[in-house]
Amino acid sequence: MTDNSALQKLNAATEGAAWDELLRCCGASKWVLIVMNGRPFANVETLYTRSEEALNKLDHTDWLEAFAHHPKIGDIDSLRSKFATTSTWAGNEQAGTNAASEATLQALAQGNTDYEDKFGFIFIICATGKSADEMLAVLQTRLNNDKETELQNAAEQQKQITRLRLGKLLEL
Repeated sequence: MTDNSALQKLNAATEGAAWDELLRCCGASKWVLIVMNGRPFANVETLYTRSEEALNKLDHTDWLEAFAHHPKIGDIDSLRSKFATTSTWAGNEQAGTNAASEATLQALAQGNTDYEDKFGFIFIICATGKSADEMLAVLQTRLNNDKETELQNAAEQQKQITRLRLGKLLEL
């Protein structure tokens, strides 16, 4: 079968426990259901393939559900309260905001508000390895997009986040 102990645990987990673990990777119920229906996974590659297939089947509503499971970039209060199950992962992913200047944090907060007002969902970015200034620059650029383009951009970012979180789940 597999020599990855985390994958073995996922395969052996109850439906509820597996659901909760996978939901930490992507907040779209449809994605979780499709991935869960692939258990048991013979190896890590099989899980990643199933995840990609599931991501490619998500529609507009599914993406919005996934986005709703993310804290706003730099929103520490949101990280602490609403997203306790992913706070460690999200906190590490957003580590670039830790050393940010107050002006950058304020600009991110305002940009997030402007973005959500314009598009109807929060700004999604795969923040791993990016500084707050880099995230702010991307946010400001993406504010110029139309809603359909931005939904596609956010979905691509969600795919990257999901891949990274699967790796964290599998302790890779």
